[in-house]
Amino acid sequence: MSGPTRRAELWNGADSARRFSGPTTGDERRMLIDVLSAQRATLQLKCAGLESELSLRSVEPSTLSLLGLVRHLADVERRWFRRVLAAQEAPALFSSAADPDGDFDGATDDPGVVAAAWKTWRTEVAFAERFAAEAPDLDVEGQDSWRGTVSLRWVLIHMIEEYARHNGHADLLRERIDGAAGV
Repeated sequence: MSGPTRRAELWNGADSARRFSGPTTGDERRMLIDVLSAQRATLQLKCAGLESELSLRSVEPSTLSLLGLVRHLADVERRWFRRVLAAQEAPALFSSAADPDGDFDGATDDPGVVAAAWKTWRTEVAFAERFAAEAPDLDVEGQDSWRGTVSLRWVLIHMIEEYARHNGHADLLRERIDGAAGV
């Protein structure tokens, strides 16, 4: 019989360990990008091995689901990197003024919906990664209707916070689905 384990030890393995292998000192941009990358990888890890279960809701009346989080974070990536920092015309893809919770409400177990969510999320992450890597510095600015003038530095910090908060939700959602728990 083995001894008790901490919940954090339940998500071990190469995929988990690679998430936090970035530098802990040195260049600010590299550290921010690596921490955000680790948070994105955590979301993927929390969703790994699931398909139709991704749309399972937390508890009524909430529409929170893992797939809803993927769709929501795709729209968040798109907003900050495409619309605000790159000043592109890039409306949200899963929510709108008429359907502000469409990212969560539209998260169904239809395989096409699941595939489209992941494809969109990966596309938006790739754009954000390129933008952050190619920007001349962290002081690149954009205009946002909510926050006013924001820098790339602020957006990277905000995105880390956004993912960290939602990855906490993902922890609970995944545990509800199949008992998997941990970091």
